[in-house]
Amino acid sequence: MLTEERHNVILELLKEKGVVKINELVEATNTSESTIRRDLTILESTNSIKRIHGGATLTKGRLIEQTYLEKEVQSVDEKRLIGKYAASLVKDGDCIYLDAGTSTFEMIQFIDKKNIIVVTNGLKHINALVERNINSYILGGKVKETTKAVVGIDALKSLEKFRFDKSFLGINGVHLEQGFTTPDSEEAILKESAIKQSRQAFILADDSKFGEVSFVKVADLEKAMIITNSRIEDYENYSKKTKLKVVVEQ
Repeated sequence: MLTEERHNVILELLKEKGVVKINELVEATNTSESTIRRDLTILESTNSIKRIHGGATLTKGRLIEQTYLEKEVQSVDEKRLIGKYAASLVKDGDCIYLDAGTSTFEMIQFIDKKNIIVVTNGLKHINALVERNINSYILGGKVKETTKAVVGIDALKSLEKFRFDKSFLGINGVHLEQGFTTPDSEEAILKESAIKQSRQAFILADDSKFGEVSFVKVADLEKAMIITNSRIEDYENYSKKTKLKVVVEQ
């Protein structure tokens, strides 16, 4: 397969899946891992893709936001690993906030404490919480269909009534200088408020989110601990700005 053909295959797979691992690209192109790594380096130099640990993701515009369904099938194992660790931080008696993201959704299956209260703005989250008999509240407000989130001024007013022991949030971008960012201003305001109203705040971010900058800033890095799935590039510099927990499969 010619170089240009491989590049087209790589880009088409990324458009289809969002995140692709190196071994998938090796299989799809019937070539070697070293060749794929060189291809990824070339494509990254043209700003077509972004390399991540073990694979690649598409470079996104700052206003681009994938739907919940699109995010749901991306980095599934990584999100489950992050969610499992995050759930272990929930203790009896906690009042927590769960943001409407696919990473935070993965937490729910692993929460084993019953004497807790969960507040969420996630439509899918509330169903899963109720099924597990967890005492839960959902914010009232406007429904954002693409991300299955409740947003807007009414949601913010609902959120501002609560005080949390811990908040768990998904994010679109994690950047050394720009901090935590997301494409939507309404979701950004809710995330920022939840962080401010929590004793401890946790950002659940798989390694594809690092180095990304979206349209709206949520908070500086020091405002929340980051839970991720691999020792990302610039680990030492990120560690200087915030607590960073890397969880790996046991």
